Amino acid sequence: MSTFQNTTSSSIIFLLTGVPGLEAFHAWISIPFCFVYITALSGNSLILFAIVTQPSLHEPMYYFLSMLSTTDLGLSISTLVTMLGIFWFDARKISFNACLSQMFFIQLFTVMESSVLLAMSFDRFVAISNPLRYASILTDLKIAQIGVAIVTRGTLIQIPMQVLLKRLSFCHSHVLHHSYCFHPDVMKLSCTDTRINSAVGLTALITTAGVDSIFILLSYVLIIKTVLSIASPEERKKAFSTCISHIGAVAVFYIPLISLSFVHRFGKQAPPYVHTLIANAYLLMPPVMNPIIYSVKTKQIRRAVLKLLHSSAAKN
Repeated sequence: MSTFQNTTSSSIIFLLTGVPGLEAFHAWISIPFCFVYITALSGNSLILFAIVTQPSLHEPMYYFLSMLSTTDLGLSISTLVTMLGIFWFDARKISFNACLSQMFFIQLFTVMESSVLLAMSFDRFVAISNPLRYASILTDLKIAQIGVAIVTRGTLIQIPMQVLLKRLSFCHSHVLHHSYCFHPDVMKLSCTDTRINSAVGLTALITTAGVDSIFILLSYVLIIKTVLSIASPEERKKAFSTCISHIGAVAVFYIPLISLSFVHRFGKQAPPYVHTLIANAYLLMPPVMNPIIYSVKTKQIRRAVLKLLHSSAAKN
């Protein structure tokens, strides 16, 4: 393991890690990762293009879905270069400033994803509890304001974390344990007191994913209460079916997040590659699964995507 003298942050070069213990198989491991990235990028781009070009999808629910697809595209692109660079070219070196930039965008898009999922749960609550006023409550202006608030929230939360990382000194190993720059991973390499960084990072996690998950749960408590008050069983089924895709999106975001937390806390004896694979799943599962969930479970999206594919095939 390489060691370095205490250096200023601007001159530091970190070394990223692929899959520990399986370095000889990186070329083979890159094949499923390439498939995952192709699926994530093409699936989210297709949904985004369908929503933009199909007037029938110019509704609040699909505007929020377009925000989710945009966020998933950003999250995929944020890790694409370093991850495939390691697997294909063993390009492990990354400067401190480049690492900081990657961390910023990964955390920004993660916070944005959580915020969009919260906005989508509010959308479903309004649609089910007050369908007659749905369009008047969630106007285009209101949705645009929510979008700006989501980006602003994510950016403001990242600024203190970025500033505090810049003040740290690194005088031990510069080897990171993931194929991308992960805030706790970088923080652990510092020989400076990082208690403030840890406190700010924990506060950011609680005030984003923690608070959002509580409000999402509360939204569904209210949705279930509203659905159960509907007299017709057929209408109850129809109302709840509109939430299935969103529940799936919430699950693929929070289950890897919880799994990663458990592995970091209780899986210290697990092989290093287990930590790496779960950390990669945490970032890659939502961008891959969300287009599949919405294409399969949402009839309007499925029709729009098939229409685009059919028209594209007809032109060829």
